[in-house]
Amino acid sequence: MAYYYSTPSRTFSEYLLVPGYSSKDCIPDNVLLETPLVKYAQGEQPALTMNIPLVSAVMQSVSGSDLAVALAKEGGVSFIYCSQTIEEQAAMVRKVKQTKAGFVPSDTNLPVNGTLQDVLDLKSRTGHGTIAVTEDGTLEGKIVGLVTSRDYRVSRMSVTTPIKEFMRPFEQLIYGKDGITLSEANDLLWEHKLNALPIIDENQRLKYFVFRKDYDSHKDNPLELLDSKKRYFVGAGINTRDYKERIPALIEAGADILCIDSSEGFSEWQKMTIEWVREVYGDTVKIGAGNVVDREGFRFLAEAGADFIKVGIGGGSICITREQKGIGRGQATSVQDVAAAREEYFEETGIYIPICSDGGIVHDYHMTLALAMGSDFIMLGRYFSRFEESPTEKVSINGSYMKEYWGEGSARARNWQRYDTGGKEGLSFVEGVDSYVPYAGSLKDNLAVSLSKVRHTMCNCGALSIRELQKNAKITLVSSTSIVEGGAHDVLVKDNNMSTEN
Repeated sequence: MAYYYSTPSRTFSEYLLVPGYSSKDCIPDNVLLETPLVKYAQGEQPALTMNIPLVSAVMQSVSGSDLAVALAKEGGVSFIYCSQTIEEQAAMVRKVKQTKAGFVPSDTNLPVNGTLQDVLDLKSRTGHGTIAVTEDGTLEGKIVGLVTSRDYRVSRMSVTTPIKEFMRPFEQLIYGKDGITLSEANDLLWEHKLNALPIIDENQRLKYFVFRKDYDSHKDNPLELLDSKKRYFVGAGINTRDYKERIPALIEAGADILCIDSSEGFSEWQKMTIEWVREVYGDTVKIGAGNVVDREGFRFLAEAGADFIKVGIGGGSICITREQKGIGRGQATSVQDVAAAREEYFEETGIYIPICSDGGIVHDYHMTLALAMGSDFIMLGRYFSRFEESPTEKVSINGSYMKEYWGEGSARARNWQRYDTGGKEGLSFVEGVDSYVPYAGSLKDNLAVSLSKVRHTMCNCGALSIRELQKNAKITLVSSTSIVEGGAHDVLVKDNNMSTEN
């Protein structure tokens, strides 16, 4: 006979946090959002932690290299999507890892036999005011000079003027040698009153630029997440089909952590994938798994050796798994059940396995609820897809700017591996939709507002850390009428700029 749960599954919108005692020290500036990214033994420190509890979803329309850098600057992690060729995904990972904090790789150079017109065209296309000149114009070519906006005047020069006549030749350049620290590079910038400092390797090839403007940017990002070589932190998604070929390429490219991208993680396929990673790499490669929605699913992946476990099926804004297959569970109930299983496992084994709430976030306050209910961090798709740094096109719809956003189970993505159950390759039906979301501007500006809300709410609950919030939060179910009461009502609203939609 089928098993029936005695209580309904619920969403985050059905709950509110009840305020707790706040001491005089409980102010937003004192709130720490640091959270473990991978499992650890009691009494030890996790091998990997994040400075904010947010990661971006393993999706074509969300997690490209630009968003990965932007999120790492804020202290979180992006998981570069795997619904592309192994070579393409590895190249995205490599691009992030080549972007050291404050060290910017040059992705647009010009050849020494170019003209002023080439400079103007490149500047118009990219906005770059500082341009490296190499022998052959390639990224790998030997640098022979540098062009900045101070080296030419369009009103007094012909556009056919050769670059070599107005560039500053290599012999006149102030540069740093590859391996220089950011502090040393900034000292050279200020000492010589430069706007940009090229970093050159032993073969006279340009490795990076360090810009004066990035000095302030570096100070403005105190939570940026870096590896031991001061490179931005980045994750990568994998599937359970080609992992034996994909994982080595991603590790070689520099991926810091992996995550199995699957709509349902309670399967032997994931166990086999994790076992292969442990057999080949031991514990040196960290890998998350999922998704699950109950105790049994958590226990299965915990015993399989997952470093973190994702929670949630069918709760994403573009996911129609529940509609198509009748599979899933309310996100709030899923998180509560899996968090309880995580605590039980911790008491039994002394091993703490972080859980990641994936889906179901509609309002910013849902983030705080997800953390209070036991999530160590949250995976977001729609939230990040709205930002300038996401890899999709910005389009105008009825006079408003929108960004394209589609599900990995949509016909557009055709990511059949994510919904793989071991059968014939290919999508027989879709489990995601193709959509638009309102364009919201830069990641940094929006994320600052969302995290400010989280910090303020935690203070209302008397918590200065995520773990304190999980231990001390008081959570109440709300009725449909109290939900109405919680918003503006019985008035004519003048301005709707105070919306809590994220």
